[in-house]
Amino acid sequence: MLTRSLIWQTGRDGWTAFLCDEPHPGRDDAAASDGYAVAPEGEAAEVGGGEAEVSGDGVSDVCERMVRLWHPGRVSLAEVSAWREVVTGRGVRQPFKQAFREVYLLTPAEGRTGLYSNRFAAHIVEHRRLYALLKERGWQTNWLGAFRKGFDAEATKELAEGAWRIEFRYETAVVDGYEVTLAATDQVRFDRRAGRAWRRVALAEVPPLVFSEGMRDVDLFVAITSIAADPGWSDRGEERHRDYWSDMSSAPLPPSGEVRRDALARVLPRTAIADRCTLTDRFLIVQGDLRTYKIHLGSANILMEPGDVYLCIVPSRRGDTKVFLPFEEDGRLALVLSKAFLLARDTRIKDKSILKQIHG
Repeated sequence: MLTRSLIWQTGRDGWTAFLCDEPHPGRDDAAASDGYAVAPEGEAAEVGGGEAEVSGDGVSDVCERMVRLWHPGRVSLAEVSAWREVVTGRGVRQPFKQAFREVYLLTPAEGRTGLYSNRFAAHIVEHRRLYALLKERGWQTNWLGAFRKGFDAEATKELAEGAWRIEFRYETAVVDGYEVTLAATDQVRFDRRAGRAWRRVALAEVPPLVFSEGMRDVDLFVAITSIAADPGWSDRGEERHRDYWSDMSSAPLPPSGEVRRDALARVLPRTAIADRCTLTDRFLIVQGDLRTYKIHLGSANILMEPGDVYLCIVPSRRGDTKVFLPFEEDGRLALVLSKAFLLARDTRIKDKSILKQIHG
């Protein structure tokens, strides 16, 4: 059941979180279906049976309480960390990022710009993939080209049941023949519904969860469609945007990368290569027998020491690494781990193209 792998909150005056992840100890399966819950402190709570004791607060009449999905943007960092430990420690694989969900807070720079955010501006992305992902996530946008709306786009999506709207701007970067192949990202803005119209508002006026979920989508678009995520891009012989591609191999991590780092910090100690791995603020450093490797936690690109020499490894379509992951995501976490397992045992590598790069 999906409900057993998700964190919930129940409350009347305040909210208490619980996870229905396993049967109540000492009860048969039929009785356990009443809903055994585990709070982040490890204390039990029964829900759905009429009475409850959650984290020792002695609250009763759960059926009369409000129940909603837990969101990390509503709680403290300490509670987020506690729930991530519970989910990882108990091997609970969530159907979407919840305990490890990214939270995007308003930055001082966004407070100064007021009406727009440049947080995800100036990225070079693959236009066709960006368009497909926008449509998949329910955004409205236009196809870039010398027709219809031209070479600029304003992708929009309604949030909070239509009360708010986010706008993500991007424009043509490279045209190959008649097709726009690469786009450059630009500003993000928010509107509030005013009757049948929309009114542009300052970012500081946007509810925190609306702002966070909207920015999370934009981060996802950039992370997946950026040319920096293409391990073979540097071998195409294209000089334009090479500096961008190179810089992104060591750039500071966005919130999605920071969450990936936190997940790795909890998963790696449970793997067979833990003694060969070290996490820094931006990289997973893997000590092989032939060389030392730095896997960037944002782009998943690999640099070899000494000299930060780029190592191109095109990911396999097969899921070779069987490691527990606490959530399903864009595949970048699994990709980082699969590369780490490969490089930690670099003397076993058979691929001649990889070996040629390693040996210089």
